[in-house]
Formats: sequence, C-alpha cells, structure tokens
Amino acid sequence: MDLKLTSSAFENGQPIPIKYTGDGTDVSPPLKWTGVPADAQELALICDDPDAPTTEPWVHWVIYKISPDTTGLPEGVPQREKLDQPAGAVQGVNSWPSDNVGYRGPKPPSGEHRYYFHLYALDMPVTLPPKVSKEVLMRAMAGRIIAEATLMGTYKHR
Repeated sequence: MDLKLTSSAFENGQPIPIKYTGDGTDVSPPLKWTGVPADAQELALICDDPDAPTTEPWVHWVIYKISPDTTGLPEGVPQREKLDQPAGAVQGVNSWPSDNVGYRGPKPPSGEHRYYFHLYALDMPVTLPPKVSKEVLMRAMAGRIIAEATLMGTYKHR
C-alpha cells in the first residue's frame, strides 16, 4: 500500500477553503493518511508555496517527530513548539518574521498559488529540537525517507 495524504476540507488540486487561510481564521486543515510503511519510525510534514515571489518556496508549516501510529492531524493544531496531540510531535518555524511556529495559512500577494502538504515516512527518528527550519529538517531527513505523499491545494487571496 502506498502512503496517501488527504483532507476532508479539500480535494487534491482543489481550492483550500477560506477558513484555513490568512483571509479566514487561519487554522490548519484536518489531514489524514494511510499506507504508512511498517518499518517507519517517524513521520514529518511540511507545507510550502512554490509560487511565492521568493527565491525559495514560502514555508507555511513544519511539524515532525510524529509517531508512525498516528493516522492524521486534527483541524486547528495549536501554534506551539511541543504538542500534546499527537503526543511527542514538535513544530518548526515557518517563513513569517513573527508568530512563526506552527501553521500559517495561505494569503498570497497576488494570483492563485499552489500549496503542497508533503508527508514523509522516515526509517529513523530525527534528533532535532523544536523550532527548526524546513531546510534543517530536510537535511536531517536526507537518506531516511522511505515513503512520501503529497496533497496540493490552491488559493487566491480574496
């Protein structure tokens, strides 16, 4: 079975509802996944916008140290470094200059942008503290990714 990432809030390739954006209440969308490999030791999730007018994709969410037994994330994951649910999970920093821990939703400066939620299954846990950047997490995961799933949503600033 392949790793698959879905949301009850939007279908792959479809618009992300305003509730989950900077134009709405800016809470994280509910996510579910199936097909986690039996040998996975940890999961990580990154959400970014490759259409941002920046040299690198704009990072909206970095969350890692997720137990492989976890089957999803609820709507509205708190913007805290360490999470109670899923137990042991921690969050990294997004691209905002302040309030940069946890999820920050789409609010592109112009046009319609694509937002990619990337779920990674790892064969070893990462040994990182909370509040690391996407780049630090990606380096720590190098050579450890045994499965990956992607969910893409779109959004155009209202």
